[in-house]
Amino acid sequence: MMDFVATHLTWFLSLHIMAFTAWMAGTFYLPRLYVYHTQTIPGTAESERFKIMERKLLRQIMTPAMIVTVLAGGLMASVPGLVDWNSAWWWIKLLCVVGLMGFHGACSKWRKLFLEDKNNHSEKFYRISNEVPTILMIIIVIMIVVRP
Repeated sequence: MMDFVATHLTWFLSLHIMAFTAWMAGTFYLPRLYVYHTQTIPGTAESERFKIMERKLLRQIMTPAMIVTVLAGGLMASVPGLVDWNSAWWWIKLLCVVGLMGFHGACSKWRKLFLEDKNNHSEKFYRISNEVPTILMIIIVIMIVVRP
């Protein structure tokens, strides 16, 4: 399998970049939907519409994109010689990816609260939380491109 991945590395890298881009787009947008959702009255048609949009974004775009990102990245990282496991940049990047996965999980938990009309966070909370994936993405990109 590793020979196949190594031989087709640019295809795996392309897949990884496309999936990461889709995952990040959803990760940027979902908390923004939560900001708008906090401005609705639970049980209204508008609130129910947000629930559908949030579910579809999370389940049909973000989660599959996250899975493909992690699988393609993991396969590439397992190619011997591709990653210097003694370099700090790799571990910082990996920590940030785990952080993004944790944020993804938090978004899923928040969606369930909205689904049950039990959201207890403010609009400001979601506005601030919307910055978390941006910061993590900046660190990830710098670590993988610059490798300080």
